[in-house]
Amino acid sequence: MSLKRVLIGVIRSQEGTSDRAKDPKMKTRYYNLSKDKAWEEVTSTLKKIPGYKVLHEVPSVGEIILEKRSAMGRTVDITVSVLSVTPVRSAVDIYSASRGSLGDLGANYRYIIHLFTILDKKLAKYKIS
Repeated sequence: MSLKRVLIGVIRSQEGTSDRAKDPKMKTRYYNLSKDKAWEEVTSTLKKIPGYKVLHEVPSVGEIILEKRSAMGRTVDITVSVLSVTPVRSAVDIYSASRGSLGDLGANYRYIIHLFTILDKKLAKYKIS
């Protein structure tokens, strides 16, 4: 992780992915799966990751909310959204925010990258570059 990310993390305590992200690691991920199949794969994968606790699932909306305790004792809320782009294509976005007022020193960025790394391995054969 770059020094720039740490410096940004001094003042920011949230991070999210989008289509317009400048950092290629923070771009929305697309998969050749229907929303229902993508939802099943993503939720089953996220439930197996140690250190992350599933708080809430809303299949109709396509959101799963996770909680993570950081090494410093802060609580981080992570929202993973599974969206239907076409009947056979889905998108996955992640938003991570730390509770509290101070920055996170880039921890939210690292959590998103970690989750995407796991999801990309699991869904590698469906990923659209």
